Amino acid sequence: MAEPRWITDTKPGHSEWYIERFRKMAAGGADLDGEGRLIDAMVPRNAKILDAGCGPGRVGGYLHSRGHTVTGVDVDPKLIEAAEQDHPGPRWLVGDLAELDLGERFDAIVCAGNVMVFVAEGTETRVLQRFRDHLTQDGFAVVGFHVDRGLTPQRFDAYAEQAGLRIDLRLATWDVKPWHEGADFAVSVLRPSDL
Repeated sequence: MAEPRWITDTKPGHSEWYIERFRKMAAGGADLDGEGRLIDAMVPRNAKILDAGCGPGRVGGYLHSRGHTVTGVDVDPKLIEAAEQDHPGPRWLVGDLAELDLGERFDAIVCAGNVMVFVAEGTETRVLQRFRDHLTQDGFAVVGFHVDRGLTPQRFDAYAEQAGLRIDLRLATWDVKPWHEGADFAVSVLRPSDL
């Protein structure tokens, strides 16, 4: 299987830059918890949550601090190492989302930070199928991405449909602004299409 674009399409030092970027933002008092707050509001207390493409752990770390059981998966070992250092508590794993097989199901899956534009080209449907296979019966996935980075909402919707998921809700931001044509970001809530 092809390697994710996070590995093939980024320059040396990109992972370290990404880690330091968020550490500096956190140290400067930036609000980095928007995605986590939205997911926290959508799930019951003590939910099981998968942070898919968790990066250095800011979303999963926040959700863990709210009392949820969090597993974070990312293809980049450097990002997982940073997550372990900066956000102890969740289970952090190195893995390719297209090959995800954790043997358990989650109440919610959060996939923030443009993860879908960094998976290997041609694996988008497979990644979403893996999400579907890891959801509880009432579970959902929330996926966010900039729409100007090679993935349009229309293409994403086609991948979701092929994966057996339906769009339950689409927003223009993680802070619940309504979706509109011309929005530069899409946040999509997905549920299995047979439910």
